[in-house]
Amino acid sequence: PPVPEVATDRRGTPIVTAAWEAAHPPSAQTDLVAGLGGEPTILLTGDDGRLLEYALQAECTHLGCLVGPWNPLQQRFVCPCHGSEYRRDGSVAR
Repeated sequence: PPVPEVATDRRGTPIVTAAWEAAHPPSAQTDLVAGLGGEPTILLTGDDGRLLEYALQAECTHLGCLVGPWNPLQQRFVCPCHGSEYRRDGSVAR
């Protein structure tokens, strides 16, 4: 079987769940990291501050732009290129 790829933080350090949760306050709802293939990926946390079991690709489905950070007021990720909006589950809101 293929060897699993490890997600890394912005410095290239492998992400370990317990270490990530200890280093981020429970209010840190998202974090941009390098995903399994090096693509920009958004880690998400639940209300308890623990990492969710899934992450979102941080590229817009329309033009491939890097989606902006989570906007807690709009409860959306917003694409800066053309304004598409995405929910925390990755579905298109607008």
